[in-house]
Amino acid sequence: MAIQDNLDFFYQKIKNTTTKLLAVSKTHSPELILEAYQTGCKVFAENRVQELVQKYETLPKDIEWHLIGTLQSNKVKYIAEFVHLIHSIDKFSLLEEVNKQAKKCNRVIDCLLQIHIAEEETKFGFDFEEAYQLLQDSKFEALENICIKGVMGMATFTDNTTQIRNEFRSLKDFFEKIKNQIDKKNVVMKEISMGMSSDYEIAIEEGSTYIRVGSAIFGKR
Repeated sequence: MAIQDNLDFFYQKIKNTTTKLLAVSKTHSPELILEAYQTGCKVFAENRVQELVQKYETLPKDIEWHLIGTLQSNKVKYIAEFVHLIHSIDKFSLLEEVNKQAKKCNRVIDCLLQIHIAEEETKFGFDFEEAYQLLQDSKFEALENICIKGVMGMATFTDNTTQIRNEFRSLKDFFEKIKNQIDKKNVVMKEISMGMSSDYEIAIEEGSTYIRVGSAIFGKR
């Protein structure tokens, strides 16, 4: 019952907004995911390829699976057939591999560019200028089996809500810049993935289209 109550709480939070809830199920059992699924939740995220593949194989096939963790190029092939959205593209070589594996599967894989907006060096991603230059590169335009659907970012882990808000706002501003200035067939800017259990309310206010919530739904790991 707790999972349903938690999901209902977040659905109420995003009601009348453009935000969607992404249930982060990493390290949680298939049984807990199935419990959430049975309440009507069908959009889940994992951060490790092996765990994602195992859950994909055992759980209902109408689940929409997202990958939000660091992705190694040699593991793309394991998820290329079914992954709905990859949130964590942080280098051009990774994008090339996703394109290669998507072509083998005869599909186009939607991706987000991970942007480094936090002050913490432990977080990954492009800086704004790197990402902008990538999207203008002729080598990028040649990638026909990927589509950049937006951006993802993680704010600094801090109690300073002004800092968090400014970091989220900088990501939203960059999203709008790409949307208005980059005209490529493989760039369709629709999604801003930002906000987690600790800062989702600010993210919603700043225009997030995906909040990534784990512990506040499933409990502590």
